[in-house]
Amino acid sequence: MAVHISPLPSVDALLRAPEAEVLLSRFGRAALTATVREVLATRRTVRAFGASAADILGETADRLAIRFARSQRPVFNMTGTVLHTNLGRSPMPPEAAEAAAEAMRGATNLEYDLATGQRGERDDHVSFLLRELTGAEAATVVNNNAAAVMLVLNTLALGKEVPVSRGELIEIGGAFRVPDIIARAGAILKEVGTTNRTHPRDYQAAIGAATGAVMRVHQANYAITGFTAMVSTRALSEIAHAAGLPLIEDLGSGSLVDLERWGLPHEPTPRDSLAAGADVVTFSGDKLLGGPQVGLIVGHKSVISAINQNPLKRALRVDKGRLAALEVVLRMYRDPDRLADRLPALRLLTRSEDDIQATAERIRAALLGRWPDRDIDIQPCRSQIGSGALPVDLLPSVAVTIGGIQLKNIRNILMSLPKPVIGRIAKGRLILDCRCLEQADEAPFIAQIMQAADTA
Repeated sequence: MAVHISPLPSVDALLRAPEAEVLLSRFGRAALTATVREVLATRRTVRAFGASAADILGETADRLAIRFARSQRPVFNMTGTVLHTNLGRSPMPPEAAEAAAEAMRGATNLEYDLATGQRGERDDHVSFLLRELTGAEAATVVNNNAAAVMLVLNTLALGKEVPVSRGELIEIGGAFRVPDIIARAGAILKEVGTTNRTHPRDYQAAIGAATGAVMRVHQANYAITGFTAMVSTRALSEIAHAAGLPLIEDLGSGSLVDLERWGLPHEPTPRDSLAAGADVVTFSGDKLLGGPQVGLIVGHKSVISAINQNPLKRALRVDKGRLAALEVVLRMYRDPDRLADRLPALRLLTRSEDDIQATAERIRAALLGRWPDRDIDIQPCRSQIGSGALPVDLLPSVAVTIGGIQLKNIRNILMSLPKPVIGRIAKGRLILDCRCLEQADEAPFIAQIMQAADTA
């Protein structure tokens, strides 16, 4: 006796099914129809007949959820790197994020002077704060620090030579190199000194009629130790100015305050560089400064004026959202006594080991509650600042670690959660550094772990 197999429902029948109403309102008719047809085609290919409308629409819902999911999503940063380039660098203060969102929602006075009713300059919303915080005569903003360096070089040294110490020809993430930036800016790199030792005479010998500017690059993402020598900003400014040339200093990470105040290693500030004689200083907004991704340029008024007249400035400018966020963050620096509480990046960097230990213990207890047979422990570890800042100096921290032969499987499960958990595997254990997991985030983190335990 032949077995009767019910045919698959038609597309029209599926779209009229009660279960389709929610999908229709959420994803729209075009996407729903196309996905239903995909599911039906797949089932016909594998001869999977006899499915109910609910089954087919369930599979359709799964496919649509994947297709419409946002690509960029919030994650739990348990890597031990606070300013993680691949995870978005500095977490911004809530007030800054809210200011950016408010600016993006509607019209603002981005380039409109409310006092005169005339066209204004977008940099004016933050330039007065940058002058106040760095001691600069003028300031301007572009979309990141690499753009800032390129714009400065293109303005001051187009077609001209720029002496740079061989010990400062750094490469940052993504194989992005200082020599490449100099070349793309239209300047000509003039290497001076050696990798480990550069002297004043090296710069003096390199300066000639073809020189457009002298450049100093902060060794932000590495350190040279041992038999070394370098020329200070003050000494180099004297050499440059004696030759009638501007001195450019790229600080990279861009700390606006002396981090030693909070027990962190010293990082040069733009104010220090300008006071030492630099004519123009470039630095990032989304690293140690703790704000949005921008490149900041501060210096002499004549230099900044020339930079603002460069046609490239318009191509590299930032939008109203980032300017709004940057203004909020810069205003926080007016109150340094509360900065470590209000600025998330600095708060995470200065978090006490005891506080991190308490977090780790609560997380371990939650993990053992769902994975009682797992090898779960608490271990001291070292966090790093990240994004090229203070590469040698590590911060004492505490991690929850998981051992076992299925580490990659557990890591993949954690990364597949609605809010993925990003850790690292080292020495046969999955390391979850708790420095960046603050108490307010513990409950949602534990809820995620509970979900992972159900599938592990």
